[in-house]
Amino acid sequence: MQFTVILEPGENGYIVAHCPALKGCWSQGKSEDEALANIKQAIEGWLEAEAEKASSEAPKEAKVYQVAV
Repeated sequence: MQFTVILEPGENGYIVAHCPALKGCWSQGKSEDEALANIKQAIEGWLEAEAEKASSEAPKEAKVYQVAV
């Protein structure tokens, strides 16, 4: 799965990264490489948290599966 990530100059020389497809998924780094590595971790954490949230909200009689794309 691929996501679009936007890098912008931030305060104090940091690079701010965000993923527009995932509301609230932001990170930063001292360099572009660090910002990209950090936003990748943020995306993974965001997706994991949303999957857990969806599973916990499913009706008791529902079957819950995880599908990789």
